[in-house]
Formats: sequence, C-alpha cells, structure tokens
Amino acid sequence: MLEPDSIDATAAALQAQAYLPSRELATAAFLALRLKRPLLLEGAPGTGKTAIAAALAAALGRPLIRLQCYEGLDLAAAAYEWNYARQMLEIRLAQAQDRQRTADDLFARRFLIERPLLQALTATPAPVLLIDELDRADAPFEAFLLEFLSDFQVTVPEFGTITAAEPPIVVLTSNRSREIHDAVKRRCLYHWVDFPDAARELAIVRARLPGIAEALAAQVVAFVQGLRRLDLYKLPGLAETLDWSRALVELNAVSLDPATVQSTLGVLLKYQDDIARVQGSEAARLLAELREAARA
Repeated sequence: MLEPDSIDATAAALQAQAYLPSRELATAAFLALRLKRPLLLEGAPGTGKTAIAAALAAALGRPLIRLQCYEGLDLAAAAYEWNYARQMLEIRLAQAQDRQRTADDLFARRFLIERPLLQALTATPAPVLLIDELDRADAPFEAFLLEFLSDFQVTVPEFGTITAAEPPIVVLTSNRSREIHDAVKRRCLYHWVDFPDAARELAIVRARLPGIAEALAAQVVAFVQGLRRLDLYKLPGLAETLDWSRALVELNAVSLDPATVQSTLGVLLKYQDDIARVQGSEAARLLAELREAARA
C-alpha cells in the first residue's frame, strides 16, 4: 500500500486496523511518514504507544521489526555481532589448506549477524522498526542510536558503514521512567500519548470487541474513567480496559455489578494496594455513579 497522502488518510488507514488515533497522533504519524523522521511516543503504560507500530506495519503492508529495550542492552543484541564461531572455522580451514586469511577476509559481510537495527536497514521493503521502551535501556545506548536516527545507518568499525537504501519507518516508545536525552528527541518527531477520553475509549472498545454488549461497553469505559480520577499507584490504561472487557465477555456479563467487579479487579488493576482501595465502598460509589448517569 502507498503511504497516506493526508492526515485523514493516515487516520483511516490506522482505523482499518482497529487502531483509533487522536487527531494529534494521526498528524504526528502522517508527518513522520512524509518527512522520513523517527516518531518518539511518550506516555503512561497501556495507552497504545506500542500498538501503533503494528497498526502502521499492517496498514502499509510492511514487515514489523521490534527491538525490546532493557537494562544492559548492547550492540550485539541491538545492531550486529560477528559470527566468531564461523570465523574460527574459516581460520582452521585455511590452516588445513596452508592458506592465509587476512582481516578483510575474516570481517566480510557473510560473517556479520544482523540484529534488529541492522535488519531494519537491509530489509526489503523498508520495514516499520519499533524501538520499544527506550527508557529501560541504559543512557549510553542512546548515544549509539544517534547515528542511526540521523542518517539511517550503522557504522561497523571492522567493516564500514551500512546505510539504508530506503529509510525504515521508526517508532520509539518511552514510559518515561527516566528522561530520554535531548539529542535523541531532536532527531525525532515527538508526541505525548495520553489516556483517551470516554468517547474515544468507547469507540476503541467497540472496534476491538465488536461482539460486546453496548451497555456493558459503556459501563466499563465509565468505570475505568472514574478509576483514573483516583490517586492510584498505577492507573489502568487502554490495554487494561480491553483486557477487562474481554474478561467480562468471557464471563457472559451483561452489566457491571458489585460481585463481578469484586472478582475481576485483578484484570484491571495490577497492584494489591490499588485493588484494596477500590474494593468495597469505592467500587460501590463508582457503580452508583454509573446507575445515576444511566437514569439521567
């Protein structure tokens, strides 16, 4: 599929993959595609940052390559490493045949093992590269990314510079557990992904779970929106809304009631302190607000 030629076309392409972006996010995605710039998405966990990369890949018919970041991530896992076992085999074979192997022979392209960053530069067609949760990686790893994000290339000291024939579509995400360096941000278009408002969240639930009862979907969204107004350790994100909705459908629930909420809060909230706070009177208050709104 050709890249969308407008913001509306970008939004429509994402919506066709059951991803309903805000107007601002659709604008950021459109500009990232047109300007060939990486897109850095920050926001709370569970707000749909990771999912947009998969939606873009599906909408554009591109492969998706994912680099999951973590503490201690290095070049060997992120970009490339040399196949030392094969190099040693070549040396021993040369010795057996009484031949010499030069450094150029041993550091040829065939010995280079491609990891996600290098795969993104060499894949055809150009893929969507997701660099997920960059804030989990160590700060020095960001310094290595600067060349990649600026010029879509990787320099291998023993071999040379490998540049993409066609730049990949790069999406970086961060849950902001630490600040991303300004040098990285300058190379990217930036967008903060917030929790959706009630109307968009309801539309997303309907799109992802077309079989859910209308009344139940509306109650789920209203309940989750109410939870986000509380002072919880971890507010439920869109991912938790969808998980809870699926769980309720599996339980054949048609509406929310105290017993159902009590028994399924662990799907929605991930910390015991949050569950303990919501159970009982707080859940009853939110359910009462739902009933009051329904009568209004």
